Amino acid sequence: MEQPKEFVFDIPVGAGVATRANADGPPATPKDAATVILVQDGADGVEVFLQHRVKGMPFAGGMTVFPGGGVDRRDADTSVAWAGPDPSWWASRFGCDEALARALTCAAVRETFEESGVLLAGGADEVLTDVTPYAAARQALETREVSLAGFLAGAGLTLRADLLRPWAHWITPEQEPRRYDTRFYVAKLPEGQEADGATSEASSSGWQRPEDAIADAREGRRMLMPPTWLTLSELAEFATADDVLAAPREIVRIAPTLVRENGHVRVVLEPR
Repeated sequence: MEQPKEFVFDIPVGAGVATRANADGPPATPKDAATVILVQDGADGVEVFLQHRVKGMPFAGGMTVFPGGGVDRRDADTSVAWAGPDPSWWASRFGCDEALARALTCAAVRETFEESGVLLAGGADEVLTDVTPYAAARQALETREVSLAGFLAGAGLTLRADLLRPWAHWITPEQEPRRYDTRFYVAKLPEGQEADGATSEASSSGWQRPEDAIADAREGRRMLMPPTWLTLSELAEFATADDVLAAPREIVRIAPTLVRENGHVRVVLEPR
């Protein structure tokens, strides 16, 4: 799929787009992060799980996003029981070293569980269908009382990297005060599990067809960041969730530039 070089967003300056105070100084160093695009088959096609972030959040407050967040240093723990493509494979896809690839994939699983209640784990040959026994662990992960490695080891669970696929790589524009170097994963909702909105970071959550989410954004009912908008437009081309997972992807690092003109923002995409 060819990446467009420019993508125009009809949103007012200041609506979810921050600008750093020291505009003439060096840009902020981006923090490594992972995002997971959860998909399922709905009655009318592919649906994606979206969360409306609480207003006032330091990053993307009030925006509609996929579950995800920054890498915790403990996500690099090599003791995690692992099934599926190993860190070297993820490193080759995301253009990073193995240690970071491991940390990113662990962060993807951890953040997805914290923010949606979906746990991409199980035994070596089976995937969890009931995550209710791990409700307390979910809260402990969110408050950082326990690490992902500690939780999985204590529960006798294996991280299922085979449930994930690489999707994209975005870096926050240099003009913004908080920046993230984010790898996007995609995963199908495991059978028997349910995604919810039981997280302090979201005011509402739910499943929606990608084209409907874009329509809501165009009509002012929600705000989408450039990576979310473009990803939704890509997902709208698929008939089933399995088609999404099977889609060949060339992972190119996208570094957008924000251009403010006449009260609106033009986002120029620059593959690097």
